[in-house]
Amino acid sequence: MDAGVPVRRRREMAAATSARVRVAVRLRPFVDGTAGENDTPCVRGLDSCSLEIANWRNHQETLKYQFDAFYGERSSQQDIYAGSVQPILRHLLEGQNASVLAYGPTGAGKTHTMLGSPEQPGVIPRALMDLLQLTREESAEGRPWALSVTMSYLEIYQEKVLDLLEPSSGDLVIREDCRGNILIPGLTQKPITSFADFERHFLPASRNRTVGATRLNQRSSRSHAVLLVKVDQRERLAPFRQREGKLYLIDLAGSEDNRRTGNKGLRLKESGAINTSLFVLGKVVDALNQGLPRVPYRDSKLTRLLQDSLGGSAHSILIANIAPERRFYLDTVSALNFAARSKEVINRPFTNESLQLHVLAPIKLSKKELLGPSEAKRARGPEEEETGSPEAPAAASSASQKLSPLQKLSSMDPAMVERLLSLDRLLGSQGSQGTPLLSTPRRERMVLMKTVEAKDLEIERLKMKQKELEAKVLAQEAADPKEKENYSPTMLRPLARRTVTVAKPLKKAVVMPLQLIQEQAAYPSAEIHILKKKGRKRKLESLDASEPEERGEDCWELQISPELLAHGRQKILDLLNEGSARDLRSLQRIGQKKAQLIVGWRELHGPFSQVEDLERVEGISGKQMESFLKANILGLAAGQRCGPS
Repeated sequence: MDAGVPVRRRREMAAATSARVRVAVRLRPFVDGTAGENDTPCVRGLDSCSLEIANWRNHQETLKYQFDAFYGERSSQQDIYAGSVQPILRHLLEGQNASVLAYGPTGAGKTHTMLGSPEQPGVIPRALMDLLQLTREESAEGRPWALSVTMSYLEIYQEKVLDLLEPSSGDLVIREDCRGNILIPGLTQKPITSFADFERHFLPASRNRTVGATRLNQRSSRSHAVLLVKVDQRERLAPFRQREGKLYLIDLAGSEDNRRTGNKGLRLKESGAINTSLFVLGKVVDALNQGLPRVPYRDSKLTRLLQDSLGGSAHSILIANIAPERRFYLDTVSALNFAARSKEVINRPFTNESLQLHVLAPIKLSKKELLGPSEAKRARGPEEEETGSPEAPAAASSASQKLSPLQKLSSMDPAMVERLLSLDRLLGSQGSQGTPLLSTPRRERMVLMKTVEAKDLEIERLKMKQKELEAKVLAQEAADPKEKENYSPTMLRPLARRTVTVAKPLKKAVVMPLQLIQEQAAYPSAEIHILKKKGRKRKLESLDASEPEERGEDCWELQISPELLAHGRQKILDLLNEGSARDLRSLQRIGQKKAQLIVGWRELHGPFSQVEDLERVEGISGKQMESFLKANILGLAAGQRCGPS
């Protein structure tokens, strides 16, 4: 559908718009044409809407069923089509959906009812023939609607959706759009205009359907077949509405009793998939009748596809096919019970309609035509009218051409002009909800004209300024020809040299023990140097110099006099040999664990002969021993012990 006004659906909840699923029962004749003495029919029709069947619990009683229609053994294909299917075709021309389902056990005649034979065509060929005839009559010349018909054909085989028109497409998915419509992306659609077109596509596709032989049926359908016919309608005149109606023609596979069909291997697997999908179909019908909050449409591909047909928006017809033989008694009772439950399902059909405006060619008008003769004269102003020079009209015409490069109405097709004018009159008659196409308000036109003129003046001013700058540059080049020769736009001047300044080092304050300062004051001749200033050089690279510059930088390092070092080592050695674990912890970098190790080593090996023997206790390297001595000598030399870290 083309882009346009969103789809508007008309849902009328009144009882007149609700449509119950209509159920028709067809009783096929005996397969051999005659009923033997030992094989009497178990079903008997009472009238055109009711039948009775023997009660399996009490053979002297019968069970009676009443439906919308009952077709006996002598009913023809035309009777079934004219009585049940043909009346719903008219809903497709109203933009509504319709569906026809053939249900029943295997061998009951479902495929014969839907397809028939060349001599006795079934529901599908008859419905397509009448539908195409209706669309030709409705879309004839002079009618308000143009109709088109497309067809798609698919089968559901073992829970796989297969395209019969394009078998190589593989398994397809079933989706639901934002408006609740069931669709199958990738499904082939073939346009058809005549019954010959339909046969050209349908007959080869029917041969692609999966069939197989069982004990009860030599050509048993092993899949559910769905023929989808879509009717699109487009209104030729305003308001250009669009409608879409869908017709589902469904030939369901029959339920099977594997004990009687003798299915094995692949046939048994196919039978299981068929029975499962039909069981889910029964659950859906029960849920709809009971009004349950959740209807299990998604439990099967078949019920997902039939969501519109059962409890949805379609006019649905269920044709239940049954067999008269007593050996099919249980299957017949099951089919009749399902049909009786299905006729209680309520659908709510509505018209699927959208409003689509035709996309017209843009209207191209000049400035003069937009303003009109009187408004254009007033827009020129009094000054332009007084001058009356021949240059003014020329300038105005050039400005008009620059302003609006649009073609005139006179150069357009007369039919298109008449169509635009009629559309403008129609929109004008509907009220001022939208802006008319051919009568833009004068105030908006004037504001637009002034804005465009201001932009043109600004562009002209910038062009003049650019020309002045270019003339100034040319004058400078003519005055200094040497600079012009030496000047190269790609040449870049060298950057100015940048001087690098190095910050001076900050002065550092040294804190020494009070006893050490007093001792230094009492013995000024003693050499007790704690900190000594030492300079080192650092290389600096300048921006334009090839050789790096060297610049000095001051730093501080710790230097201890040999006397003070020997004095401190002796005090540490005495503490190692005589001190307790608590005394040892007063040394820097000696904790509880190391103090206990030192006391234990001393009791085992005797006193320490030198401080370096401490390496055997703690495993301290020589470099670590030097830092240990420097950390403890300062306090010990001054007669003060530093606390543990």
